[in-house]
Amino acid sequence: MTEAGATQRLDKWLWHARFFKTRGLATKLVSAGRVRVDGDRVSKPSYGLRPGLTLTFPQSRRVRVIRVEALSTRRGPAPEAQALYTDLTPPEDPVPQNPRFQGKGRPTGKDRRNERLYRDGPLE
Repeated sequence: MTEAGATQRLDKWLWHARFFKTRGLATKLVSAGRVRVDGDRVSKPSYGLRPGLTLTFPQSRRVRVIRVEALSTRRGPAPEAQALYTDLTPPEDPVPQNPRFQGKGRPTGKDRRNERLYRDGPLE
């Protein structure tokens, strides 16, 4: 960790904080203009990042909102990386399950055969 007045490259910090597997992936995301720092779009991987700034960027299928708490001198283990930021991302809504698993949806062939066997016929 470094002193509070120092800055660190944005792509390097994203890699140190373990948001991306390689620094090259972090650089590509920043160069494409997909990262926002305090609401402003950043397209230079060499942007000077300092504690207290808020980052917004897409990761996988969701958008992450992160507040930078500290800078790092190395890419350490996960607990050390998690101490570098505070996650402000709102919790995801649970994805509804496929209706078939809840007993709804299109019936299977077995369901249709069972329905025919136990249906009340014209003789009753």
